[in-house]
Amino acid sequence: MQDSSTAEMLFGVAEPLAFCSRNFTLEAGDLMLTGTPWGCGYFMDPPRTLEIGHVVECEVERVGVLRNTVAVA
Repeated sequence: MQDSSTAEMLFGVAEPLAFCSRNFTLEAGDLMLTGTPWGCGYFMDPPRTLEIGHVVECEVERVGVLRNTVAVA
């Protein structure tokens, strides 16, 4: 439902990484989540939410795609 890139972030990738690394040790495999692009969920018209069976996909260029299907936990 959303399509954006790090170029659209308020802060570039380096700034939050630098902030985090000044305050704690980042280790291999750590993930840093930065939030979501504009135009999601309840702010859409009509509002939308994730439901069972929906597929969530995140891509990092030259690295790969992470694809997960929403399921009951």
